[in-house]
Amino acid sequence: MSVPTKPATRLNRGDVIGYEGRWRRVRALKTDTGTTGEASVIVAWEEGGFDRFGADDELLLGTPRTLGRES
Repeated sequence: MSVPTKPATRLNRGDVIGYEGRWRRVRALKTDTGTTGEASVIVAWEEGGFDRFGADDELLLGTPRTLGRES
């Protein structure tokens, strides 16, 4: 059984992502360049907070009904 994932650069507002043991919905996205020149994506969550991911990081996809459940 394969687990659905999506690279950070392909995220969209409203996507549900498994992160730190919880499902979170993407509220906003911003691309950035790190201090060593690597591309990254800053993701803000509807549930509050944000984090930075490498552009090619594969993130676990969920569905709206998975929100509120542990991943």
